[in-house]
Amino acid sequence: MTTNKRQTSFSLSSKTNDALDLYQQVPYRIATASNLLVLDRDAYVKQITDLDTRAIRVLLNVGSYGPINAADIAYQTRLDPYSVTRAINGLLKEGLIVASNDHQKSRSKLVEISDNGKPIYQKISDYMAKRCDAVLAGISETEQATLMMLLEKIELNTEKMLAGNADTVAKQGGTPTRDQSEQIRWFKRTQKQSQ
Repeated sequence: MTTNKRQTSFSLSSKTNDALDLYQQVPYRIATASNLLVLDRDAYVKQITDLDTRAIRVLLNVGSYGPINAADIAYQTRLDPYSVTRAINGLLKEGLIVASNDHQKSRSKLVEISDNGKPIYQKISDYMAKRCDAVLAGISETEQATLMMLLEKIELNTEKMLAGNADTVAKQGGTPTRDQSEQIRWFKRTQKQSQ
């Protein structure tokens, strides 16, 4: 496979003690794959819309799960709440989403896909299905199921680690950032849901 050649084409530095082999670091490898999969880097996605990655992710969540509020989008996507709120405001301004009539039933504003947003959502989601097929080419259904299970475990472990780190900062007298405080809330929410 070509990835093996990529690994062997880089030698570990002799300038540092115990140089970290990034190729063997799962979080680094996931981040590298994630960098390749960023939606607004995909030329075909750029033909569909000029929305940035965060706005696309929010639009996809609203179209798939709306009516939905900003906190739930942030929790599901793990985007920081400020970015989600900014993306929602931009999508509302562009008329791609609208405030839901169900918002009286919720403490926070619910949004849903608008008639203007439906065609863009449909084009992006149709392409996402094709994109998924291309990314998973040559990976068996069993391997895909294992991958999904492992990704869930990695996500849960990462959430726990980040929340623990933020909690440690707070216990040591520091002030966690908004994003770190949100990581603590997400972890607590996940723990509550798993009970």
